[in-house]
Amino acid sequence: MRIIGGSLRGLRLNPPKNLPVRPTTDLAKEALFNILQNQIDFEGIDVLDLFSGTGNISMEFASRGAEKVISVDRSIHCVHYLKDCAKQHGLLQIKTYKEDVFKYLNIESDKYDLIFADPPYDLNRIPELPKIVFERNILKEDGLLIVEHQSMQNLANYPQFVEQRKYGHSSFSFFRPVVTP
Repeated sequence: MRIIGGSLRGLRLNPPKNLPVRPTTDLAKEALFNILQNQIDFEGIDVLDLFSGTGNISMEFASRGAEKVISVDRSIHCVHYLKDCAKQHGLLQIKTYKEDVFKYLNIESDKYDLIFADPPYDLNRIPELPKIVFERNILKEDGLLIVEHQSMQNLANYPQFVEQRKYGHSSFSFFRPVVTP
C-alpha cells in the first residue's frame, strides 16, 4: 500500500499483518482518485471514512489537502495504527473513532463533502449504507457518497445512485443527493 498523491505521495504504508482488513488495492485506489480529481477539489473538504481499516483512504485524502477526515472502524488495532500513522506524518486533520459504523451513523450530525465506505464484502448490511446516509442527511448538497463492494453486488436501486465502476472483483458505487428545484 502506498499514498499515490499529495504531500505524502509515494509513502509506503506497512500495517501489521494481523489487522482484520481487506485494503483497497493500489490499482483500484488509483483509479478512484483519478475519477475524483476530475470532480472534486480536495483542498479543504470534510471526509468521513467508514470502515477505515488501515486508514489507507483517510491518509490519501489528508495527503491531498482535506481539512477534516473522520475515520471510523470497530477494530481498536486499526484505530491505533491509523492514529499512530497520522501523528507520525503530521496529518492532524485525521480523527479516529473506534465504533460500529451503523451506530456511529445513527448519532452523526455533521455534514460531509465526501463519505467513503469500504465495508467487509461479506457484510449483509452494505445496501443499507446509502439509505442511512441520505435519511440522516449527513452529506452536503453537492456531496458524494462512495461505497466499495463486490462487483457482483448491485446498489443501483437508489434514486441517488449515479454510477458503478468495476475493477475486477471490486466496485465503487457513487451516489449524490437528489436536488429538487
